[in-house]
Amino acid sequence: MSTHIGAAPGEIAPTVLMPGDPLRARWIAETFLDDARCYSEIRGMYGFTGTWRGHPVSVQGSGMGQPSFAIYANELFEEYDVSTIIRVGSCGALTERLALRDIVLAIGACTDSSMNRIRFEGLDYAPVADFGLLRAAYDVSQALQHDHEIRVGLILSSDSFYHPRPELSARMAEYGVLAVEMEAAALYTLAAQHGRRALCVCTVSDHILTGEETTSGEREQTFGTMIEIALGAAFS
Repeated sequence: MSTHIGAAPGEIAPTVLMPGDPLRARWIAETFLDDARCYSEIRGMYGFTGTWRGHPVSVQGSGMGQPSFAIYANELFEEYDVSTIIRVGSCGALTERLALRDIVLAIGACTDSSMNRIRFEGLDYAPVADFGLLRAAYDVSQALQHDHEIRVGLILSSDSFYHPRPELSARMAEYGVLAVEMEAAALYTLAAQHGRRALCVCTVSDHILTGEETTSGEREQTFGTMIEIALGAAFS
């Protein structure tokens, strides 16, 4: 059993979807998985395992931010030998090319976090998605019936939700960054370290430029298209 997850050996599937919100984890398990069972409630960070079209799948909440995400991802990779993690989260749009509920497939993650600067002793490491997962996710997204735009591009993994210098996000947008979230750079880095597959699929929950936003309930229970994309990509 790991320190923060506490699941017994064999309780976690090789493929894991990771939302930040533990209540979204429960909703995903109840909505998309068959025979889902809870394997962890430690610190209220729910984890579930079930099946999707016969494939074993786990859903594990991560909390917000790279430090919290890294705790769970490290334990999944090192203690439970997970082979694939797909983050399914929300993001804030930084460009007019995106609207609420559009979906971003993150090819890479810029960051203002010091985690990788410490890890690489000041070198600028570029955390990127697994190309096979990214390509599969895009193909699945084009085949699904939905009303959302699908964008592939860079995102910003920020350590600050309420950033004291919003002009820096605007500068990122000038260089093609589509949206901001808080976890993907850690995911991509840890997956590379362990030789595993990783992808971040995010739904636009709020728009930095226009001020539009979804409700907490909508963020928890209505972003189903990205879950279908993630599951389809994992088992393509």
